[in-house]
Amino acid sequence: MSPRKVNKDEKRREVALACSDMIHDLGIKNLTVAQVAKTAGIGKGTVYEYFENKEDIIFEIMNIHIEEYHAQFVKEVQKLPTVREKVELFFDFVLNDEEENMKHFNGYREFLSIVLAEDNLKMQEFNCDKNEFFRGELVKIFAEGIAKGELKEEAMDLADGILTYQKGLALRKMSQINFDVRADFEKFIDTVFKLLEVKKWYL
Repeated sequence: MSPRKVNKDEKRREVALACSDMIHDLGIKNLTVAQVAKTAGIGKGTVYEYFENKEDIIFEIMNIHIEEYHAQFVKEVQKLPTVREKVELFFDFVLNDEEENMKHFNGYREFLSIVLAEDNLKMQEFNCDKNEFFRGELVKIFAEGIAKGELKEEAMDLADGILTYQKGLALRKMSQINFDVRADFEKFIDTVFKLLEVKKWYL
């Protein structure tokens, strides 16, 4: 009987899943191919059959985390009744200080530091691709609000601005001591909805 052919994509994901917690435990910069091989229970040479280098492993691990977050976001956003609540959910990754979320937030901080410091085109493209998902979700949220008569049509032009503000808010949280991220957000979101909400006048 001939040996079963290994699906390369499935094996990549299997190895990455086995090592997904290592990014949080060791940090991206400290992660080594040898540690990945040991944790996944394969030889170091075998790792290179599925990954080009350490960065490629990081991409796969990060992609798994982001896919999980995407799925959770889509599930939760459908339960919320108002546009404002849905937009607020978009900011939960930055505002949520619970231990599990902060593990992912700090992993994102380290990933971002590599993107900014090393001028890594592949990482930049990866980051842009993932941002497009949330931009698309914001467009859907605003389109729904306009269709229901809750928001002005100008809201559609704000998806990129909201995305940029979320990234800026994350950077300020990462880099400024005693920055009140929630207070800044509340002031911002109050202003946005004062400008965009359709005023209903009842006689």
